[in-house]
Amino acid sequence: MSPGFDGRAVVYCDGAFGTPNGKTAHGLVRRTQRYVVLAVLDSRHAGRDARDVLDGKPCGIPVLADLATALSHAHDAGTPATHFVVGLAPDGGRLPAAARAEVAAAIRSGLHVDSGLHDFLSDDPELTRLARERGVRLRDVRKPPERGELHFFSGKIEQVACATFAVLGTDSAVGKRTTAWLLVDALRDAGRAAELIGTGQTAWMQGVRYGIVLDSLVNDFVAGEIEHAVWSCWSETDPDAIVLEGQGSLMNPAYPGGFELLAAGRPDAVVLQHAPARKEYDGFPGHPLHPLDVQIRAIELISGKPVVAVTVNHEGLTREETVQACAAIREATGLPAVDALVDGCGAVVDALRPFLEGRQ
Repeated sequence: MSPGFDGRAVVYCDGAFGTPNGKTAHGLVRRTQRYVVLAVLDSRHAGRDARDVLDGKPCGIPVLADLATALSHAHDAGTPATHFVVGLAPDGGRLPAAARAEVAAAIRSGLHVDSGLHDFLSDDPELTRLARERGVRLRDVRKPPERGELHFFSGKIEQVACATFAVLGTDSAVGKRTTAWLLVDALRDAGRAAELIGTGQTAWMQGVRYGIVLDSLVNDFVAGEIEHAVWSCWSETDPDAIVLEGQGSLMNPAYPGGFELLAAGRPDAVVLQHAPARKEYDGFPGHPLHPLDVQIRAIELISGKPVVAVTVNHEGLTREETVQACAAIREATGLPAVDALVDGCGAVVDALRPFLEGRQ
């Protein structure tokens, strides 16, 4: 997979920006090499700066109420939009009726449309007819490759000679991808050549060089595709470190991700992303989140590798409460614990240094 600049994008996230169901839009606001993000569409936060909504750090991307306003804003700025990106990430990956209407409006406006949902736009007869008439492309990021293009696990992961780390989570939509990128940045800042293996549609939209969309694959090929992505990254770029983006969590009732990443990706160590304020699995009331120490033990038992740091998602916490939560985790686990978005990943890199020894 190679990154490339595709165009100038309006990101649709109405009613979900700033919530776990807006994580695709969040990822594109924070970083992407595939698009220049012109605006985010969410009527609830219209008039605000998108990054300010997320992190209290304005970045110049406005949140606007509707597509017409966004197109006018982009035109007046001399940067007309070329793409409409569905930034929603709802449970089950289904396309809401209101979003489908916005997709149709975007097509009529002459925009290419990219979607990472499980409802494929290219399978919708009306939308495909409109796209043909307007001469625009519908791109379904989660549409699986043809079976003949997929890889079965071969064992070649054993050839990979660089350090490999996985960023797993105690829940879904908990910030694993964001922390994985921050860890890659921190490793590079420390003078290490590092690459990310993306495992979801948002990483693809961000322009990750190597990756798969794990939850769209036929199960028989998941391990092989993980192995092939890691092996290809290592053989083509010779990095000091590869960071695997986690999916779901081992004990999540709906998204029990991470098993294949541990088995096929063979990480040397695991960084665990955790939201201390969460009491139940995201989107599933009545399903209590398994305690942090239980989740650490489960990962270490399955992988035979250590969890070396905990990165904290500060949702629902004040800064003071986050600092206290990190201190409590450090005391309870003996591991470094930091809010990666605020504190960076320097302490995590320090915890990973023993696995990097010998790489110059």
